[in-house]
Amino acid sequence: MNNLNYGVIGNCRTAALISEKGNIEWLCFPDFDSPSIFAALLDRDKGGCFGFEVSNEYHISQSYVPHTNILSTHFSSDEGEFVVLDFMPCYRSYEKEHYLPAEIYRYIRWIKGTPRFKVNYNPAPDYARGKVIHNITDEYIETYCSSENKDRQYLYSSLSLQDIEQKKEITLQRDEFFLLSYNEKVIPIDIEREKLEYCRTLVYWLNWTNRTKKYSLYNDVIERSLLVLKLMSYYNGAVLAALTTSLPETVGDVRNWDYRFCWLRDASMSIETLFQIGHAGAARRFMKFIQSTFVAKHESFQIMYGIRGERQLKEIILDHLDGYKNSKPVRIGNDAYHQRQNDSFGYLMDLIYQYYRLMPGTLDEIEDMWEMVKSILATVEEEWREPDKGIWEIRGESQHFVSSKVMCWVALDRGTKIANMLKKYKYIERWQKEADKIKTDVMTHGWKEKIHSFSQTYENTALDSSLLLMEPYGFIEANDIRYHQTVKAIKKALLHKGLMYRYNSKDDFGLPSSAFTICTFWLVRALFVIGEKEEARCLFDEILKCSNHLGLFSEDLDFDTKEQLGNFPQAYSHLALVNTAILFAEEDKKLSFIRPKKNRKETVLRKHFFTISSSLLYRYLTFNFYICPKSKNRRRCSIKLAQALFSTFTFHYLCYQLNNIGYVAN
Repeated sequence: MNNLNYGVIGNCRTAALISEKGNIEWLCFPDFDSPSIFAALLDRDKGGCFGFEVSNEYHISQSYVPHTNILSTHFSSDEGEFVVLDFMPCYRSYEKEHYLPAEIYRYIRWIKGTPRFKVNYNPAPDYARGKVIHNITDEYIETYCSSENKDRQYLYSSLSLQDIEQKKEITLQRDEFFLLSYNEKVIPIDIEREKLEYCRTLVYWLNWTNRTKKYSLYNDVIERSLLVLKLMSYYNGAVLAALTTSLPETVGDVRNWDYRFCWLRDASMSIETLFQIGHAGAARRFMKFIQSTFVAKHESFQIMYGIRGERQLKEIILDHLDGYKNSKPVRIGNDAYHQRQNDSFGYLMDLIYQYYRLMPGTLDEIEDMWEMVKSILATVEEEWREPDKGIWEIRGESQHFVSSKVMCWVALDRGTKIANMLKKYKYIERWQKEADKIKTDVMTHGWKEKIHSFSQTYENTALDSSLLLMEPYGFIEANDIRYHQTVKAIKKALLHKGLMYRYNSKDDFGLPSSAFTICTFWLVRALFVIGEKEEARCLFDEILKCSNHLGLFSEDLDFDTKEQLGNFPQAYSHLALVNTAILFAEEDKKLSFIRPKKNRKETVLRKHFFTISSSLLYRYLTFNFYICPKSKNRRRCSIKLAQALFSTFTFHYLCYQLNNIGYVAN
């Protein structure tokens, strides 16, 4: 595995990384930030994995079921052929809540012949910190770790549990299944149950992508990035920076961090992207999360929180794990939580402003958010003159980063706009005056005539990719000669072999040696807005080639090999990809005569019926859709769907997928 060629599945509670060979090599149960069950990603010998061993004669390919987060791994040889469909259940239940269990289904669909394989089921719970204990019953294989025996995992399967445990060769003759669950199941688990869960999850993702704006160009890469961002959104509204920990920025380097937390900066940028693309619910949940996290408690602001709002994220080193490609240390937790990063306020306030502008809210919601705005800006007024650690979380001495000052200006600018919307005039003059002070300060100390560019800090003349954000956040106009000169200076200094450095000055770990993916997307946008559109388009097309085999991006890239590095997948990278791709594409508008639907519609089918719920954007021309298992002893189910949600292609595609798992549809 040389390029992080992993697919990711999840359900907004936890996620798994599955290699291009079909091995689960990263999974934390029951939540994103829980101890790992499989961590071969960080230690091939001790980490544990769950996959299939086939002969070298097999050709293995991998793809996503279109428009979904269901992963398909195809095994083919002369002796036989089969497909493994991996997914985590995710759909709305009868009670109008989302059903998000900590479990993975692995549906094995037989295609032809007599394919043979061995099952490699090797869990290593609790980050492999203790002895693994297996208990085989008639129903499941129970697994736990001697270091934490309260957390247990249960493997159910239609295959012989003894054959799985003993790694005996299995000849596939029909469809089979696995279910790996954090909880012991209280209902019978069989293949029909697995098919139902597959159908429910399939329809959920088809509905979700159909609520997303469509574009004339790059729609596939936009959609895949949005699906990734959705997976990284915890069900309470928190958004993770990435799904992994300790993947190094450079192989063998010590820049290895745990990204399974919610940074205000990263989350705000991710949510704003989802918001503008058509998913207002994500913005609403995030607002509730940040309100419950620090506004209600009236405590000081942090740059990051645990996904349940935890404030203490103590960093611990796991010495017993070798690390990704022997890159130590392996860390859990992140000591950056106590840093001062003043730029975070700007990103958050920009999102709040967009939320105020585009989302009608109840009186109590608006008032709660207004209190949050006042609290944030009181902090900005007090701290903007102070040095901080900046957007890149420098762990050395605090400095006066230009990008931090700019984003403090953004915070006050957006606060002024909100105050004007609410007719809170006494705040407008005060915040505008403070914003003007910041702009004057930046223009005086941040612009360096010597290099004809803004600089990284007030104290140096180094260049920094974050300066490219001055224009999109409104601090400076695209036609300002100083921005033009800054873009050209940054391109000359930081663009290397088609990829961008964050900065080229020494930090507390020395000189950076890898490309930072998001920075290349920032340069593309900057070139586009200053009129270099053809160059921008060419650069964008080139970086798209650096994704893995499924179109996913990590945090960093190797300049020479283009190998993906850093934590994976990275929210930063994918939100920037979406925002950049939209520059080159026009939105495919819905027909103007289709009337928007005001309320959520749900159709509930009990027992063997499906539960399907959707935020229907449009309501007209509904039809009845009937499905039933091919076996004659099952009841026929009716599902009413909206034609506006399901195009003819999508409808036939859904029928095709159902047929693949043993259902007929008409």
